[in-house]
Amino acid sequence: MARTALKPLLITEGVEVTIDRQLISVKGPRGTLNLTMNPEVSASQKENLLSFQPRSGGYQTLAQCGTVRALARNMIQGVVAGYERKLELVGVGFRVQKQGKQLNLTLGYSHPVEYAIAEDVNVETPTPTEIVVRGIDKQRVGQVAAEIRAFRPPDAYKGKGVRYADERVVLKDAKKK
Repeated sequence: MARTALKPLLITEGVEVTIDRQLISVKGPRGTLNLTMNPEVSASQKENLLSFQPRSGGYQTLAQCGTVRALARNMIQGVVAGYERKLELVGVGFRVQKQGKQLNLTLGYSHPVEYAIAEDVNVETPTPTEIVVRGIDKQRVGQVAAEIRAFRPPDAYKGKGVRYADERVVLKDAKKK
């Protein structure tokens, strides 16, 4: 089993990490993110290395160390480079249009679907059948992409719907006589 939980995390140049009891703040060129750590995990910073240690022994505590380390790594990468998820609309007449802080989706329903875009993510529509969600918080970007996809997930028989750009949809065979 890998023990990446105890490996120190390298802090990228240009990123400022502040530890205040159970709160980790990461500030970089793209913004600031905060994380409240599990009480069973302690963090320490030496120069440009960030390390996490369990306060007590046990498998669950070590697992929490790994989780906090992964979240901190995602925060550091987010404030430096950011994250993005691409979505595609597959189907005749399926299209999307951004109007201010609103996303208008035509997905084959009798009514248009409207989605209010959150302040902490950027949503772009380069073409009428593509959506690009960008932001510094990996969890938030994934959540917004999942909410948009949930309006019309890919159909199992024809593959029509909203799908991730890298998603492979396995189609079922039609009913045979």
